[in-house]
Amino acid sequence: MLYLVIGAGLLALLVSLGRAGSWSRMKGEGWRVAFGAGAIAVFSAAAFLGIRGAWGTSLVLLVVGLGLATAARGQRARPQARAPQVVSGLTAREARDILGVSEGASPEQIQAAYGRLIRMAHPDKGGTAGLAAQLNAARDRLLKR
Repeated sequence: MLYLVIGAGLLALLVSLGRAGSWSRMKGEGWRVAFGAGAIAVFSAAAFLGIRGAWGTSLVLLVVGLGLATAARGQRARPQARAPQVVSGLTAREARDILGVSEGASPEQIQAAYGRLIRMAHPDKGGTAGLAAQLNAARDRLLKR
């Protein structure tokens, strides 16, 4: 009976917070901590009741605990991927330094150096979009594309 009263009080608290728009008043990440602690308490009560044989109440508390745990995770703002900056004004010397080729390198040597470096620096292989953009700009500058 005590667990039902605690669950009803928790439900009333959540409804009142949602209705009053209090989510915005809770500063920082404090509400995540509160929901996480509430989820732990509800899971503990569900485990205790499950051990005692009250399976119905235990399942209800597990569902409530999952709801609290999900709410505690919340939606974090993910950083937006920025478009790689196109390197403009790249000199031939800078382009050769980026690709690691000599001054008299042939187009085949430039393309081979580019291929070797882009395989390591491609964003799909763990590299960054900025480094891949620099490699592309250096290749384009040396091959005059």
